[in-house]
Amino acid sequence: MQEPIVEAKNVDVNIDPSGFSIENLTGYALEYGVPLLKAILIYIIGAFIIKKLVKLVSKLMDKKDYDLTLKKFLTNLIKWVLTILLVVTVAGTLGIETASFAAILAAAGLAIGLALQGSLSNFAGGVLILIFKPYKIGDLIEAQGELGAVKEIDILVTKLITPANKLAIIPNGPMANGNIVNYTAEGKMRVDTTVGIGYGEDMKQAKDALLAMLESNPKVLKDPAPSVNVSELAESSVNLAVRPYCTPEDYWDVYFWTIENTKLVLDREKIEIPYPHAVEIQKEA
Repeated sequence: MQEPIVEAKNVDVNIDPSGFSIENLTGYALEYGVPLLKAILIYIIGAFIIKKLVKLVSKLMDKKDYDLTLKKFLTNLIKWVLTILLVVTVAGTLGIETASFAAILAAAGLAIGLALQGSLSNFAGGVLILIFKPYKIGDLIEAQGELGAVKEIDILVTKLITPANKLAIIPNGPMANGNIVNYTAEGKMRVDTTVGIGYGEDMKQAKDALLAMLESNPKVLKDPAPSVNVSELAESSVNLAVRPYCTPEDYWDVYFWTIENTKLVLDREKIEIPYPHAVEIQKEA
């Protein structure tokens, strides 16, 4: 039986030697090029918005007179947080799975938070101090058992110079959560000293002499006026509270001057300052 004859025909197939046809190239351009252009556009617009937003926040902080350290930190924090969100958004636009990326960031944030738990507490305290300003550089304060002038306020610690010229470094966490006495805030301080005179002495004479002494010192403020009052009837003396007011800068000068001159004035007025007496009792044999 004779096999059927199949007539061959010339078929014109347009095949690119590299294996890509024009249709494939167009498909790749649509599949990858469009998302890439979107990602670039999103990044450019997002970066522009972040820059403008950071400038706006900085201007608002300038109007509110925020501390320079806090201003720099908060603006940098806002910038980096928004930049990370922008990068994640761009990655999602390119088709990259962002769920795992976000999980990694969350896990890293948790690990860092646990490792720096104490530092984060100090950081939060520093932010509160810089925002609410219970004290500022140069103020004389008492906190956490330390008395001194504020030398520096960092985001984590506060540094004080004590009256003995020692540097006290106090973490901001306890500072923000504890009691703070600011002696400079009101611009006036009372110097508290006490002196005892004998029961047989002229109390009015002693008070007048001490009050005149206080009024003679130019560093003692006229308002509030200094005072000398009976504070206690002790076992062997009548105690007088000698209380001048001064500026925080003059506190120690007025304090030591008052103690020294109180003794000199009472000696000049021939007013006795009692001292402890010991009575020895001997039993006869």
